[in-house]
Amino acid sequence: MNDKPVILFDGVCNLCKGSVQFILKRDKEKKFLFASLQSAYGQKLLNQFHLHADNFNSFILYQDGNIFSKSTGALKMFSQLEGWKWVKIFWVVPKFIHDAVYNLIARNRYKWFGKKEECWLPTPELKERFLD
Repeated sequence: MNDKPVILFDGVCNLCKGSVQFILKRDKEKKFLFASLQSAYGQKLLNQFHLHADNFNSFILYQDGNIFSKSTGALKMFSQLEGWKWVKIFWVVPKFIHDAVYNLIARNRYKWFGKKEECWLPTPELKERFLD
């Protein structure tokens, strides 16, 4: 598919859109590419890994032919982001705890942060970092 890590996100979620914009501002080396879970690329990956193609509750990092989801995906991504390597300290917290926090936020993200009727589209300058 490609050799850069890809972050899959819910394209209609305001929190997810904000997270992508946060990452874009801090990913000075342009390590990461992005695709919405609803996109053709996102759907193809979900199907390839036998994941629900209509459940957009998870942050997914696709890297080196592997899928990392929920808090594991987020921690793995942050540990590669310049200035955020300190996040590695959270690996000592048991997975069931950081996944519980992740799941609480994921369940309530539309209520707390809202959602759009259509997927967020990147600006023309950022378009090269997004997969369809």
